[in-house]
Amino acid sequence: MFLKSLSLQNFRNYDKSDFNFAKDIAVVIGKNTAGKTNLVESIFYLSTGRGSKAEKDADIIRFGETTARISGEIEDKTELSVVVSRENSEERETIRKKHLVNGVAKRRADFAGHLVCVLFSPEDLDIITSGPSLRRRLLDDLLEQVDKDYRNAVITYTKALRQRNALLDNARESGVRNEKLFEYWDNLLIDNAAVITKKREEFVQFINDFSKEIFDFIVYYDKSILSAARLLQYKEAEVGAGVTLVGPHRDDLSFSMFNAPSGGQGTTHDIKTFGSRGQQRLTILQLKIIQLAFIEKTIGQKPTLILDDIFSELDAGHISLVLDMLGNQQSIVTTTHKEFIDPKILKNADVIELKAR
Repeated sequence: MFLKSLSLQNFRNYDKSDFNFAKDIAVVIGKNTAGKTNLVESIFYLSTGRGSKAEKDADIIRFGETTARISGEIEDKTELSVVVSRENSEERETIRKKHLVNGVAKRRADFAGHLVCVLFSPEDLDIITSGPSLRRRLLDDLLEQVDKDYRNAVITYTKALRQRNALLDNARESGVRNEKLFEYWDNLLIDNAAVITKKREEFVQFINDFSKEIFDFIVYYDKSILSAARLLQYKEAEVGAGVTLVGPHRDDLSFSMFNAPSGGQGTTHDIKTFGSRGQQRLTILQLKIIQLAFIEKTIGQKPTLILDDIFSELDAGHISLVLDMLGNQQSIVTTTHKEFIDPKILKNADVIELKAR
């Protein structure tokens, strides 16, 4: 799986820019204002049909413009495009997004997965220490790319959850709960939650079974089961809160390390609480290697690896471990300083230098 070219038009700080990737490794060099992370985000849009950050699609449109376009060609000559446009009227602003494959409009569920990538950015170092939303995002970012059933389930579940929450909010305000209206959305949530939970369990099991050479750890999946019985159990509390209180949108993961060097013996300790910053970094680095392996096992192809400006967050030993990941698949590396990259790697890489914007 190889991204051959990328074209950006009115995307964040880019007015019109084109990039070509011919070699297995591309190194993108630029200052912090040059748009390195924006370039990375555009590739993620081509992979999943959505951004890598929990922001509104309208935010990607360059200031003063009404339409942003991201286009790319992959190795089988498939052209992928995401177009986000802003339409203003006296009443409101409307944001429209199109996903195109070879110029033909597709649902996001049918668009995602043509280009599969693993992204490693400084924000990933917070997966362990931050709130559960980042850990759920980790699961979605991976599984939505490689599993269409998972994509469909997440998209349907998200829409149904929004509708059910609106019903709960209305019930809280009016004091009246229409059970017939809830029945349809409850069943839709339960059916799709089962798919999401099963797929997440399988990936967590893959992580735990994987032979970890850099840092050994185990993942505990704290799943929020969604069933008719649990919805009944939380019925009154949900009306009081105005939101759905159980389901995959409440899932969480925790990472624990072993107290014995050999791993798998004795007790475990939560890495968030007891792990050093270095151990937390090693956990994420090992996790990225596992993601690469999981994707190749699932779809039979190597994904594109994107390393976004992570060298400023790592010491020399960790940087060496990261650089060892290059060359096994297409790798796109962004950095502020060329000196961070081994000259031997630069010699065999596409080098793209961005100017400050």
